[in-house]
Amino acid sequence: MKILSHRGYWQAPGEKNCAVAFARSFAAGFGTETDVRDRNGMLVIAHNPAEPSALPARDCLALHAAHAAGTPLALNIKADGLVPLLASLLAEFSPRDFFCFDMSAPETRRYLSAGLPVFTRQSDCEPEPLFADQAAGIWADAFGDDCWITREALLRHLDAGRRVCVVSSELHGRNPQPLWDRLQATGLTGSHELLLCTDRPAEARNFFSTP
Repeated sequence: MKILSHRGYWQAPGEKNCAVAFARSFAAGFGTETDVRDRNGMLVIAHNPAEPSALPARDCLALHAAHAAGTPLALNIKADGLVPLLASLLAEFSPRDFFCFDMSAPETRRYLSAGLPVFTRQSDCEPEPLFADQAAGIWADAFGDDCWITREALLRHLDAGRRVCVVSSELHGRNPQPLWDRLQATGLTGSHELLLCTDRPAEARNFFSTP
């Protein structure tokens, strides 16, 4: 299983989605999730409406290309209408392993039409993921109850050739240990097609690498 740091490998909340967190994540060999939106016609890294200090998305992709080109890059798309800007930027840096996710349904169709790899969301609120047959993978989320994330649910997609990225429970303010224990018990964590997005990447790497 590949571990993705959520908004970079931050060690203080103020480092989220900042260059220092991305540099730390890339240096440690983690995959990385981050948020992309636009500000004044430029793509930036920001979860919430972007401040003037927001990191340009170009800088994040340049860091990734220089230090971690082979690690997964998950791009959480926070605004509509970004396909042309993002496709151009991705063509410039050519990351080998990336995907876009969390777009609206109409935007997801535009990303698929542009040939960009998409993960579509499945959750306790969305039991049937949209465009699953066209998606490169599944963003497996749980806003209230993650008990739906079972071996059978994961195999449904893995056996169909889709990757699965599981959202760790602490991203929603819950203790991740029960989910991690269930994932370990599936016997699937040896698969590189299974990913985990977490705020605790070092802890997760240690837990899932322990026999």
